Amino acid sequence: MRSIWKGSLAFGLVNVPVKVYSATESHDISFHQVHAKDGGRIKYQRVCTECGEVVPYQDIDKAYDSEDGERVVLTDEDFDKLPAAEKHEIPVLQFVPTEQIDPILFEKSYYLEPDSSSPKAYGLLAATLEQSDRTALVHFTLRQRTRLAALRTRDGLLILQTLLWPDEVRAAEFESLDDIEKPKQRELAMAETLVESMSDDFDPTEFTDEYQVELRTLIDEALARGGEKVFQVAEPDTDEEDAEVLDLVAALQRSVDAAGKKVPSGSSSGGKKSSKDDDEDEDEGAKKKAPAKKTASKSTASKSTAKKSPAKKSTAKKSTAKKTASKSAAAKKSPAKKTAAKKTSGERKGA
Repeated sequence: MRSIWKGSLAFGLVNVPVKVYSATESHDISFHQVHAKDGGRIKYQRVCTECGEVVPYQDIDKAYDSEDGERVVLTDEDFDKLPAAEKHEIPVLQFVPTEQIDPILFEKSYYLEPDSSSPKAYGLLAATLEQSDRTALVHFTLRQRTRLAALRTRDGLLILQTLLWPDEVRAAEFESLDDIEKPKQRELAMAETLVESMSDDFDPTEFTDEYQVELRTLIDEALARGGEKVFQVAEPDTDEEDAEVLDLVAALQRSVDAAGKKVPSGSSSGGKKSSKDDDEDEDEGAKKKAPAKKTASKSTASKSTAKKSPAKKSTAKKSTAKKTASKSAAAKKSPAKKTAAKKTSGERKGA
């Protein structure tokens, strides 16, 4: 498993370093929407209802519609003004009797693994919760959202279960329940007998999702048969990215634009940079450009030397053969000297 959060449990004056893992996953088979004719994937575009134009992801903001029909648009700057919750700490608020927490409040479960070389504090908290038969109520912040959560033990392992806020649970108000007749004692006795006859210990492995099993069988049989309903999926075209990928790229580009610095395609930015950081980057760029010039001058010098060597060799041969050719050799040697001068000048510029 891969941890989705790292931080610590604040238990009084004791901090317990932990890693958080998702304890559950869906086994449902996922489907794509396709064109029935050729099996092509269906893609959607974000179209503005006012102007009819396709809106890029980076130009999309969030809005709230009031009951009076007014719409207020909130930007990223507005959300940044909200108080940021502590993201790397799970503070214990109080300990309550376990039976007082209504199961209807439970939302999602997470495993907590000790994240220290000495998990003694982790074991102490787990043992305390198990012996006291109480559940710890904590605050847990994940993905910019603070949740109320219940911390309990399961076979020596700490389990974190996020809870719904009280106003997220609807009130059950059904008029049909008002006039229900109270059951008679004989009816209760027969119902209790039926319950006893069907009583057993709970073993979740005895139950299966028959729909998903049959659905998997249906898919496997259809693939084995082939036919007009089975299409060969082509390799994904790099020029046509999925909407999720485009959204991610757009979000990254939006972050880069907000930082006031453009990043070339294929590179990533770790966050916003200050003007001081930009100046340092420019200095580093200037330092990197200097060796490039020097390298170029060395390359030119090496070429000039290559041209110079044949000139010397030719002069030596002609001087041995005929003394009268010394003037001609000197004349040919002059361009080599001129090239050497260029070499010296290029080295000075590179320096």
